Amino acid sequence: MRRRDWQLLAAVVLIVGFCAWVAWPANPGVHLDLGPLHIHRDLPLHLGLDLRGGVRVLLAADVPAGQAVSADSMSAARVIVENRVNALGVTEPLVQLQGERYIVVELPGVGNPDEAIAALKGTGLLEFVDAGNTVLPPGVLIHTSAREGGSESASPQPASTQEYYLPQQVFETVFTGKDLVNAWVGRDEKGAFEVNLEFSAEAAQRFAEYTRQNIGRILAIVLDGRVLSSPRIESVIPDGKARITGQFTLAEARSLAVQLKYGALPVPLRVEETRSVGPTLGQDSVQKSLRAGLLGLSVVLVFMAVYYRVPGALAGLALLSYAAINLALYKLIPVTLTLPGITGFLLSTGMAVDANILIFERMKEELRWGRPLRSAIEAGFHRAWTSIRDSNISALITCVILFWFGSSFGATQVKGFAVTLFIGVLVSMFTAITVTHSLVRLAFHLVGHWLERRRWALGI
Repeated sequence: MRRRDWQLLAAVVLIVGFCAWVAWPANPGVHLDLGPLHIHRDLPLHLGLDLRGGVRVLLAADVPAGQAVSADSMSAARVIVENRVNALGVTEPLVQLQGERYIVVELPGVGNPDEAIAALKGTGLLEFVDAGNTVLPPGVLIHTSAREGGSESASPQPASTQEYYLPQQVFETVFTGKDLVNAWVGRDEKGAFEVNLEFSAEAAQRFAEYTRQNIGRILAIVLDGRVLSSPRIESVIPDGKARITGQFTLAEARSLAVQLKYGALPVPLRVEETRSVGPTLGQDSVQKSLRAGLLGLSVVLVFMAVYYRVPGALAGLALLSYAAINLALYKLIPVTLTLPGITGFLLSTGMAVDANILIFERMKEELRWGRPLRSAIEAGFHRAWTSIRDSNISALITCVILFWFGSSFGATQVKGFAVTLFIGVLVSMFTAITVTHSLVRLAFHLVGHWLERRRWALGI
């Protein structure tokens, strides 16, 4: 073996070793503190609704039959629903449009489906709240007079088990979302991102009077009882135009502008369909999928070892490396694994085996034509590459089309299948051309003379 071959083999061993460590079920995650470098990340395998259990809700625009619903309104409703889902603390939720009038929401691991559904379909309430001199941290829940239906001195009666920032205080609502005309992202004089607000003409007068009398006080912006921002009134705002400044990124400023502009759902939503998946059913699916995958992988490994002998056994090692790399990528990206996703993984496993079969059959042909073993090995990999490349590129193009179809039409199962198949095809090309090639070269270096005299060990 040349020096370059040893270097490639060492790189393969390092990559596969790292991926096997990441894929290990008991992996503790990455926790590093090296000077200014701080990395703290757990590496769980994210399971989808059908494997973990949870609830799937189909929300429909609740408008009279025949009334059109604009695409912008549904997109805004999706953003608001997604914000509410994130506020529920659900890990790996899915919120996407389906057709022109529907929103699909998948909530893995939800313990109280009824409470989650109630939070999703509510119309929402945007408020501008007088917080006095209290700076309310973004994200906390507070009681407001508009939500409680009483005065500032009213005794709050929490409707749920959610924890409020100041449970015994009700903040006075000064304006609501109906007074806001527009909200958009802009830049201040220093070039930093800010959110600009514009109120209606009637509200502008009240806003000017209020800001004149309350300079220095906090006017908190609250959506569904949760604080978005707590800006301080710095001057009188006479024209109904205000701005919210802070250390915003562009994405954060856009998100805040969307929440302000569409605090209440632009269209009412009703629950069209609810489907619950129990954790027992999900766990049963995981166990059956694992058994099927292990059984199929075992059969493939035995077949390769029996039919192709030494090269087949080496391909089996490459196939195990393929599985470790895939699982590691699922954790690192991360990919939410579903039953269709497992199907895509298993299908790509077959394609990985297929690539090795093309290579080994080519090698056998070269040996039958009288080539020396070393030349037959290199020719087998070189001449099988074009077939492997073309078939895998075709599969990748199909994956892109399936992913686009799933994104456009709400077919989430198709998306999961396309993602895992796409990753699997790319990894299979790496393992077939790089990992298997390195292992075969190593075998030739160690026992090449023995193999030359015993062609039966090469499957001939």
